[in-house]
Amino acid sequence: MEFFRKDIATTSAILHGLIVSSVLLPSAIVSIFAGSLADAVGRPRAVTIGFCVSGLGSAIEAGSIHIAMFIVGRIIIGIGIGLYLSTVVVYICELAPPAKRGVLSTMVQLFAAIGILTGYFISYGTVYISSSLSWRLPLAIQSFLAFLFAAVCGFLPQSPRWLTLCGRHDESRLLWIRLGVSLDGEGAEVIDQREDSESKNNTQEDSTSVLSHSIIRAFKKDVRSRTALAVYYLGMQQLCGIDSILYYAPIIFQQAGITSQKSSFIASGVTAIVIVAVTIPATLKADSWSRRMQTILGGCLISGCLLLIGILYASDAVHQTSGAARWVVIVTIYLYVISFCVTWGINYKSYPSEIQPPATRATATSLAQSANWAVNFCVVLVVPIFFASSDSGPYFLFGGLTVINTVILFFIMPETRGRTLEDIQTDFLHKIPHARFGRRSVNNAV
Repeated sequence: MEFFRKDIATTSAILHGLIVSSVLLPSAIVSIFAGSLADAVGRPRAVTIGFCVSGLGSAIEAGSIHIAMFIVGRIIIGIGIGLYLSTVVVYICELAPPAKRGVLSTMVQLFAAIGILTGYFISYGTVYISSSLSWRLPLAIQSFLAFLFAAVCGFLPQSPRWLTLCGRHDESRLLWIRLGVSLDGEGAEVIDQREDSESKNNTQEDSTSVLSHSIIRAFKKDVRSRTALAVYYLGMQQLCGIDSILYYAPIIFQQAGITSQKSSFIASGVTAIVIVAVTIPATLKADSWSRRMQTILGGCLISGCLLLIGILYASDAVHQTSGAARWVVIVTIYLYVISFCVTWGINYKSYPSEIQPPATRATATSLAQSANWAVNFCVVLVVPIFFASSDSGPYFLFGGLTVINTVILFFIMPETRGRTLEDIQTDFLHKIPHARFGRRSVNNAV
């Protein structure tokens, strides 16, 4: 924006990459410890702290008078995101019944997509303001919403599974009743099994210290394979290049021959609309097909789109002023985004939390999210340089890495759809092969 460049700094390609990525590295670092915070104070309180920190960062951004102040604000936003994002997914997974867990936990992705779309239209509306409000107002609104969400979180109940983890069984049972879970018959049996299991898991721990369930606990022999799977699962997701392509969409569309003005609209507006449009049905149908199928099919579609674009550029078929190849590239980019949103974008929100035992669920999920942000930081930082030196190289790289990742997950990823969190833990403990996971569908248990 004209006034942003005037008030803050002229954004070169390198500075652009630094500003965009400055929110990611703090998120990655802080997320390592977010699980311990969530275990210590509870899920809703940890989320509240994260929103407050993010709101403070946005306020600093909105009031920035120098590029350094602006980047500091983004770093603080990253700290807040690192504190709340993975904890939100853990909280939802611990509350949701098996038959609806996929739908409810992937609502995070849906609301993120709606946030992207809303942010675009707000920015599109303020860009015509002939003052620094053109860029300060959207950031001020972002700060207000963060503090509003923090206030709302103050009314949320604690997770019953977290209460059980802390030995507060009576409170946990009362909360299950408030949430509409029957304590008669099968429901009572499941709750008793959960309490026995979690108490047994904690007998060798200091029952007065929730912080004992930390990074070290997440890598003990009985759970480290699940922690490693979650970290790999979320970390490698970013190697398909999704965020870098969304962040630098204007550059990518310009390479395909779209003018600068059209590029901004297509990249920011239409892309956001498409993401929301496909995420809504994908979220509602999240539990209609298996996690493994979503992951493997998604990997095939994503890699196919990336490799096709790479081949078109490598064969010099794409020309900025003429030819059908450039329109094939544009359509394929949209197919790539759609493929990601309806498969990996949905599946990757819930799965890392589902496979963890209660004692390490928050910590392991936070570590996985940290890996996601760390890889994303590296990718986003180098992508502008990569695109400047090669039109086809980034697509071949991301496509090849997606193929490798999909093959690996085919062999190591167990199914979790339709199973209680406790049954998933039993499957891992007894090392049941992935082909047998998910055969039993539990719709009424908690």
